[in-house]
Amino acid sequence: MSEIARIGVLRGMETTFPDALIANINKVATEKKLKVAAEFIMLGGTKMREPSGYKVIIDRISHEVAYYRAYLKNAVLGGTDVINNPFWWSADDKFFNYSLADKMGIPVPKTVILPHHQHPPNTTSESFRNLTFPLPWDQLFEYVGFPAFLKPFDGGGWRHVYKVESADDFFDRYNQTGDLCMVLQENINFEEYYRCYCINKKHVRIMQFDPGADPVNRYVKNPAPLNDKKAKQIEKYCVDICTALGYDLNTLEFAVRDGVPYAIDYMNPAPDCDYYSVTPPNFEWVVDKVTEMAIDRALHHQPYAGEFRWNQFLNGKESGTSKLRTAKKSTSNTE
Repeated sequence: MSEIARIGVLRGMETTFPDALIANINKVATEKKLKVAAEFIMLGGTKMREPSGYKVIIDRISHEVAYYRAYLKNAVLGGTDVINNPFWWSADDKFFNYSLADKMGIPVPKTVILPHHQHPPNTTSESFRNLTFPLPWDQLFEYVGFPAFLKPFDGGGWRHVYKVESADDFFDRYNQTGDLCMVLQENINFEEYYRCYCINKKHVRIMQFDPGADPVNRYVKNPAPLNDKKAKQIEKYCVDICTALGYDLNTLEFAVRDGVPYAIDYMNPAPDCDYYSVTPPNFEWVVDKVTEMAIDRALHHQPYAGEFRWNQFLNGKESGTSKLRTAKKSTSNTE
């Protein structure tokens, strides 16, 4: 008798998604008589190279907890398939993402990364002798324009995000950012805004989204149908970005200006999947698609290759720059 393929879920404060996911995986496994079982992971310290015992782990919290992140990297070393890959997202940041999408020909807002306003811990003024002083603020402001958004280069959850209307407004906010590393980004005055789930680099669900509403009302209920051409373009951008960055469970946000969807945010290693915020139809869809992905990977388990080559994440699955060149031609703004 073959062994049960175990799927582990590592969760934080959220309840609705991980509970529903485990229940659904076990329900589908029972109905289809699959040798698969899902459960919450319980940990009490981890020995180096200690096998996790799981074919697949779905990570919902290690972006907040260093111990969990170290555990997951150790699990990958033992052959576990972790969603999302903890090596890549630990190295990822939003500024890099904007640069990569631009290289791929996907529209993104003009963005600049800024030096820390205050010295980070364990640094002094001598640590910053490579910086020009004063910074060429006028050139940076001219490039981005006002209004603009000031936000952390690797933050999430809309924390420390400020809309600035002028240079004076910028400096007022920038002076409050402490030792955070920030980006200044062009404001896209959008007519439409969408948040999209992308699962397993192929399943995309486009959801109309209101970023200015209260959290429980941001996902628009009963939205108007989306134009087919625009929907296909957004779907392609979602798949291309997640393939290039190696994300298997991600949300991507697009602001549409003059008919062009601009990729605004797409670094979400544990995106919101809460029943009460994403609305029941979206919740049911993401539970079903993640269930399908997890069971498939558990049954057709393929441990990560012995070498972790960064170009797999920088260029997608193909090595070299050919994929980027192809993507740039096929995702032109003029389509």
